[in-house]
Amino acid sequence: MTDLSPSLTLNDIRAGADVLRGVADDTPLVPSPYLEAQFGQPFWLKLENMQPIGAFKLRGALNAVANLPDGTAGVTCCSTGNHGRGVAYAAAEKGMRAVVCMSELVPQAKVDGIRALGAEVRIVGRSQDDAFAESRRLVAEEGLVEISPFDDPFVIAGQGTIGLEIMERRPEIETLLVPLSGGGLAAGVALAAKALKPSVKVIGISMDRGAAMYESLRAGHPVEVAEYASLADSLGGGIGVENRLSYPMCRALLDDVILVTEEEIYRAMQTLYYEDRIVAEGGCVVGTAAVQAGKLTLTGPTATVITGRNLDMDVFTRIVSGRDVILGDVTIKGMPYGA
Repeated sequence: MTDLSPSLTLNDIRAGADVLRGVADDTPLVPSPYLEAQFGQPFWLKLENMQPIGAFKLRGALNAVANLPDGTAGVTCCSTGNHGRGVAYAAAEKGMRAVVCMSELVPQAKVDGIRALGAEVRIVGRSQDDAFAESRRLVAEEGLVEISPFDDPFVIAGQGTIGLEIMERRPEIETLLVPLSGGGLAAGVALAAKALKPSVKVIGISMDRGAAMYESLRAGHPVEVAEYASLADSLGGGIGVENRLSYPMCRALLDDVILVTEEEIYRAMQTLYYEDRIVAEGGCVVGTAAVQAGKLTLTGPTATVITGRNLDMDVFTRIVSGRDVILGDVTIKGMPYGA
């Protein structure tokens, strides 16, 4: 793809906003009276689960596909689910072939959702790295253009429009809690938010097993991590050892990174459902999970991104019913809400 400068700017994000206008922009930013009462500060939810594909990933995918060279035959990507949906949707809008590569750990509901949008799906290995290798093979052997889920300038700029919308609508916000995986969302949101309000704090939140960006930031360079089944499956996968954009941007722009347990994610999914009537993936609720668990104290108006709703409804039903959930070799004991 045609590259931008490694140093993205607010202008790149505003250009992305022009691409998305009327298709994937202006999702609701709603207050949560319950969370405000619990945490003692105004608390806002950016509802990216209301996107046409049910997840924020549509923003970056649409922006990336819109900036492809003329004559591009098709696109490929590796994905834990939502990026694949976004690429499939964006490619279908252009009448373009899309091949989405995924590991065996991706829930079947997400695989089915991508196929329903007209994309081909390749299931390869048990890690995001295996899926990435297949995507690279398709680039080399079939001439497809790869769209990274996080390490692409147009993807990052597209995701950054979320930060733009939040801060333009609620400039009083002092802290943003952003789910953190490969870092495309966190990097874009942090860039936009801090360009508009340098004092705003942007905190990345991830699960405590297999958090690739967290481990990379600790190591001082991108590293590979083991992957595990998680309620926050959309946050799984590596960041790529040759990461050139999202890692340095997260290192420069994030004020902190916090990890939460599966039990804390379970509780936060229940809270969002019972108190705000929102169906959300485990990866969406890590921000509220961190606050509920006492892992950070809020000092002013706060917002978090509810990133998607594309989850296994059987698992979700078990969670809101307070029943056990099995994740690979780990069982999360049932916890009735309010108990």
